[in-house]
Amino acid sequence: MGPFAAKHRLALAALFIAAVLAVCGWQAQEHARFERAAAQALINRGRDITSTLGVVVRSQRRFGGIVSKDRLEATLHDLVRPGELEAIAILGATGETIASAGPHLEHTSENLRSRGIDWRNSTLTLMNVMDLGSTTAAEDASRPPPAIVVNDPRAFRPATSRRTPDGAASKSGEPAATPAPPRSPFGRPSWMSPEEYGAVIQKQGVHSLVISLSTVEMRAAVRNDLLLRTLVSLLAAGAALGAALAWRNLRKNAELQIRLVKAVEMNTHLSGMNFAAAGLAHETRNPLNLIRGLAHMITMEPQSSPKLKEHAATIIEEADRVTVQLNEFIHYSKPREAHLGPVEVSALVSDVVRTLQPDLEEKQIQLTSGTAPLMVEADAALFRQALFNLLLNAVQAVDVGGNIAVSWTTAANGEAALAIADDGPGVPAEDRATIFKPYVTMRPKGAGLGLAIVQQIVSAHRWEITCTENTPRGAVFRLSHLRISAAQPAPPR
Repeated sequence: MGPFAAKHRLALAALFIAAVLAVCGWQAQEHARFERAAAQALINRGRDITSTLGVVVRSQRRFGGIVSKDRLEATLHDLVRPGELEAIAILGATGETIASAGPHLEHTSENLRSRGIDWRNSTLTLMNVMDLGSTTAAEDASRPPPAIVVNDPRAFRPATSRRTPDGAASKSGEPAATPAPPRSPFGRPSWMSPEEYGAVIQKQGVHSLVISLSTVEMRAAVRNDLLLRTLVSLLAAGAALGAALAWRNLRKNAELQIRLVKAVEMNTHLSGMNFAAAGLAHETRNPLNLIRGLAHMITMEPQSSPKLKEHAATIIEEADRVTVQLNEFIHYSKPREAHLGPVEVSALVSDVVRTLQPDLEEKQIQLTSGTAPLMVEADAALFRQALFNLLLNAVQAVDVGGNIAVSWTTAANGEAALAIADDGPGVPAEDRATIFKPYVTMRPKGAGLGLAIVQQIVSAHRWEITCTENTPRGAVFRLSHLRISAAQPAPPR
């Protein structure tokens, strides 16, 4: 994947993520708005209830604004509905409860005192000021009197002396009392002084209403909305994931089409190179064999001088080198098509090792190989050629008396891996990705096609080859993703 393709992929991934985050943020904002609206609706409902309760309280007033506590609380109890309107309390100017219905209300919190609203786990407490209960309002006869809640309204009747029918003095000898002035339905009772009336208002006058509303229904609606918003967000994330997977499949299809086109072009190119290589081999091998034969005859002539024989040996060596390069080029130019079948790995390795035995003995190389039975699906001829090139590359890399190890492992997913390790000079990290390309070699006289042919064979089998560092020195060439064959190896005879 090139840098542009990687940046393009990251940009699209960022776009999908941004879209999902935008939808989630939008749903979170809408849920917060819904929650605020639900809370405000409950607050407005509570204020409407307190206004209605104010009307109820005022309707209970009698002369001088006096309200019977028993009658008021009976009316309030009729209004209480568990699960909706939980409790009601009527407070005086000093904050004392002068009438209530339902459970006890906690009305001393700072939130309730400062804002008139107090949210609890399952309730909302609201306070609504009804009448400040000031003495100034009490002295103003033009305004309706504030409501005064008392246990017994008869306690506020005027205390008058008993009178005789003719208005004479009482038996106690006191002078006859003057008749009480009539009481007005509005304003201060005539038998009370302004100071007495103001004191009663301060103690028993209705100052504010406090109600407790259940928030169970509101919170259930908020939870349902949150569930709905979460579902929408998950659907958006699923849609984005589906779009990403669809885009990935389209991209893979496009890459497969490009690879198919390149494969067709490569096959066409290799076919042309195959014809050219065949013509080159026909035109070049015969002259090379002739030159090599003549040089060999010179070395066999007794009359030839040592200097001439040395030159003839050089000609033979160069002719052999050109022949090897020509053969490698011909092998590389052939299209690789793997015909899979069961191949026993240990037997194939042993066969290749026997072929390379003269080279191993010449450099006194110690080669060890695994013996565990392993059957894989591969093209036997191509697999043998790949192993031959890898082992020959290791033999040429190690010094005299070096070591080479061939091993293989299996995995639970039905795949196997084969590794060839040597203790040669190794491959620098910066060259490990390029040594499988044509004409790239680390040997002065190398053609640079051996590992390229291995790469072709590996690609034909859909395997993978890597070069890593060996410990403490050397290189490890690993073939991976070899598919284990279902066929069982034949038992030894």
